[in-house]
Amino acid sequence: MPPRTNPLRLNPLQLRTLAILQQLARYPETSTKNEETGEVMITNLPNPHGNHFHCGDAVVASKDATGLRNEAVYTALERKGLARSFYPLGIALTLDGVVYDTGVSDRILHRADH
Repeated sequence: MPPRTNPLRLNPLQLRTLAILQQLARYPETSTKNEETGEVMITNLPNPHGNHFHCGDAVVASKDATGLRNEAVYTALERKGLARSFYPLGIALTLDGVVYDTGVSDRILHRADH
């Protein structure tokens, strides 16, 4: 039987937020990795300009990022074991959070074709 998509049953807002946090976790400008635990602390959240913001090598629509500053989303990700919340200062993705397949990255992280 193939692995279940979204086994932790995250809602759409939680999935979008986690996908953006995973993207931010890839860049030293926005995150710090703990080599011993695999956790990645994200403290530098991007500020939108207009209807979008830059997130590493991608652009994200502001409408897809409403969970980035939502304490309830951070709490849900923590409860599911994907993160440790330090709201409003930041969030640390656990190793499980870093590798969780959200299934939405290709829809919300827009990259240039060149």
